[in-house]
Amino acid sequence: MYEFIQKFHSGWAYLALLLLVIAVVNALIGLVSKQEFTAKDRKIAIFGLIGTHTQLLIGLILYFVSDKAFSSFGLIGMGEVMKNSALRLTAVEHPLINIIAITLITIGWSKHKKLTTSESKFKTFAIFYGLGLILVLSRIPWSLWFK
Repeated sequence: MYEFIQKFHSGWAYLALLLLVIAVVNALIGLVSKQEFTAKDRKIAIFGLIGTHTQLLIGLILYFVSDKAFSSFGLIGMGEVMKNSALRLTAVEHPLINIIAITLITIGWSKHKKLTTSESKFKTFAIFYGLGLILVLSRIPWSLWFK
């Protein structure tokens, strides 16, 4: 079961990342070209939100069914986990930073609903989704992606 969830999490990451990049690029194009915010733009943003939330859910399931995360803490202790950069990335940094990133994306989605102008909606998506994207990219375990 762990293997399936891990592969699903890795595979879905490509889709979630693509949807997030599309949402950020769309927001930047809309902001720069001063376009009107339409239903298409809202759909692009919601797909980015759904993709990242799905990735978070899969990741949380993976984290809690993994014997690696908790046995690492129990067998070698948290101090040793923090000294090992590869283990620290997968057990601490990746989950924590991505939860923060998805929180920013969710805040961006929530804030846009209260805004009235197209410029402010595009700007909100560009900022919050963009920050989320940067955080996600900063904590992807790239060495595991290209094995």
